Amino acid sequence: MKQLLRFQMLLLVLLIFSCESEGEVFTNAICIENVSVIHPENGLIENQTVIVSGEKILKVISSKELMLSPENNIIDGKGKYLMPGLWDAHIHFAYMEDFAPSMFDLFLGYGITSVRDTGGKIDFVKMWKDKALADPMNAPRVMMAGPLLDGMPNVYDGSAPNRPPLSVGLGSTEATINMVNMLDSLGVDLLKAYEMLTPEQFVLIAKMAKEKGLKVTGHVPLSMDVISASNAGLNSMEHMRNLELSCASNSDELLQERLRLLEAEKDSAGGILRSKIHALQREMAVKNYDENKANEVLAVLAKNQTWQIPTLALSTFLTNRHFENADWQESITYIPEAIEQDWKKSVATLEKNPVTPFREQYSKWSLNMVKKIHESKIGIMAGTDCPIALLTPGQSLHEELAMLVQSGLTPLEAIKTATMNPAEYFNLQNELGLVQEGMWADLVLLDANPIENIANTKSINAVVKNGKYFDKNELNTILKRARNPKQ
Repeated sequence: MKQLLRFQMLLLVLLIFSCESEGEVFTNAICIENVSVIHPENGLIENQTVIVSGEKILKVISSKELMLSPENNIIDGKGKYLMPGLWDAHIHFAYMEDFAPSMFDLFLGYGITSVRDTGGKIDFVKMWKDKALADPMNAPRVMMAGPLLDGMPNVYDGSAPNRPPLSVGLGSTEATINMVNMLDSLGVDLLKAYEMLTPEQFVLIAKMAKEKGLKVTGHVPLSMDVISASNAGLNSMEHMRNLELSCASNSDELLQERLRLLEAEKDSAGGILRSKIHALQREMAVKNYDENKANEVLAVLAKNQTWQIPTLALSTFLTNRHFENADWQESITYIPEAIEQDWKKSVATLEKNPVTPFREQYSKWSLNMVKKIHESKIGIMAGTDCPIALLTPGQSLHEELAMLVQSGLTPLEAIKTATMNPAEYFNLQNELGLVQEGMWADLVLLDANPIENIANTKSINAVVKNGKYFDKNELNTILKRARNPKQ
């Protein structure tokens, strides 16, 4: 009897000991415990444990419901905030080819885990997409459009430093068909239509894209108005480009004037002709802005779900002057030294030139229009156009989020434009854009709450890319490496 009692006591002690020490073990996993998860629609979900196994999110659960064994690789998330990896939905690897080798590291260092390249020579851009596919844990996901599909004359023809050869000029129906087929065969993720296309070319591109399951983004051609382009199949608009021309009380007259100029000066250089038309019409259109006309245009964009990528950091850069901010000044210490010196010279020139009244007016128009677009329930994606306009890859996305908030979005709504929305645009909503079980483990761990202040998206403690964890020290190393990248 005594032996039985001793045996029972021993079992009880072992049971108590095992209960105290047991906890779930996740082999070769990253366990972020007691963290506040940011859902881009629902807001903050506190005290969560997020388990990353391999390249995916294995589990998201209340920390009270899951006890972890100390054998796990546990990261204390107390006082920290976990959000989905960020997108920059408008970048150009090919705008400055010597900058491209630094861009992967700059993006990751600033929490950008996916990018959408919206125009460049197909061989060059595809090289970077292929590099990203070959090493997905150390590079942002790359979605590419290939070259700008432009008419004749084309704008980005390589004729000037600010017009590198990003486009192809399409002079016939046959050339248009062949180019779209070729780009599709090379695996582009979308097509980019540009400003010198004829309406017939634009409609053909949109029709072929729909047949091939591709989105069409771009600038509204100068030969069309926004409503016609959206109805023809424009899935998204970059920079709200030429939207002001369709929101003016004299929009019909402006269109007829553009058509006359496009025909009369068809033998001019594309970049020069486009600039001439913009100089003639943009200021007039903004001065003649008509609220009823704008509401009519936005209703069509909402009906057709024509997404907007406003690139406010670009359109307001002369008035917002991001290049005077401490964040920007730090960011250029990570870029190649020759580019840093060129950018500093550009800043010195800009600081000597006063901002024109129209530039002030256009910046205000842009901010107000983004607010109207958002209120019209038209989808918005955050994009920057980096490295154009001295916009540092990676850092500029945080500037864009701040500008979106300045236009009237809440911080949470701004975060959605760089997480859930791009994923939805590419039909990847079941793979990306949320901190959710089964999603790719693209994550950003923050030291401060970005829902309270959008500037806190910059308080990056760690980044996870396809399941690989980069702590703050490793991110600093990555950013410094961008200064002298491997080619």
